[in-house]
Amino acid sequence: RIREHIADKTKLPILIFPEGTCINNTSVMMFKKGSFEVGGTIHPVAIKYDPRFGDAFWNSTKYSMMTYVFNVMTSWAIVCNVWYLPPMVKEEEEDAVHFANRVKAVIAAQGRMSVLPWDGGLKRKKVKESFKEEQQKKYCQIV
Repeated sequence: RIREHIADKTKLPILIFPEGTCINNTSVMMFKKGSFEVGGTIHPVAIKYDPRFGDAFWNSTKYSMMTYVFNVMTSWAIVCNVWYLPPMVKEEEEDAVHFANRVKAVIAAQGRMSVLPWDGGLKRKKVKESFKEEQQKKYCQIV
């Protein structure tokens, strides 16, 4: 359906959040590749909240929805910086994963955030043992 939508030049662009979830304003997590497989032009947008007056981040493992809503509604302000970045197109030799990573790197650089190689699933699930072992092997090679 996304391919059909972007093929019709009379339709407005689609707004997609390819991370699938939010993080605490310090990093950009892995993008889901589906948004980058359909072709078309990507118009990256970097969004970063300024926590000086109020924190928009909801740690659902710490606070209930009602507590979060109360905190947001009683904050002095929720300030957000938004940067509209130059349009990007998938290069011929690029697959969807590499294109997604290139877009993610541009967004992270603009917002001065770190790039994470994993998705938001780690917020809710335990880390796989194979992933831990892989990181341990990499660390051993460095040491």
